[in-house]
Amino acid sequence: MKTGGLTPFLAALEALPQGSFTGHAQGRRYQILRQSFARGKAEKLVAYELGGSDYISLNLYHLEAGPILKPCEMPVQKVIDFTCALTPDG
Repeated sequence: MKTGGLTPFLAALEALPQGSFTGHAQGRRYQILRQSFARGKAEKLVAYELGGSDYISLNLYHLEAGPILKPCEMPVQKVIDFTCALTPDG
């Protein structure tokens, strides 16, 4: 899915640290891993709810035509809402 008009999502993702960290979103705590690949042209974010069963996974591709968001087997809106609400601990 193309991410046209999703500036808040892109800004929220960019503000997150690279690597592994904990954070909270929507009243839940998560263990999160954010990684960049292909010299920053692709990103992956995976989050597991601590003490629960929620799971978030997405890939974002930065292409010349614009960014493309590819959630992993979940609705696009779920990953957008999660990323925009996510606050790293500390």
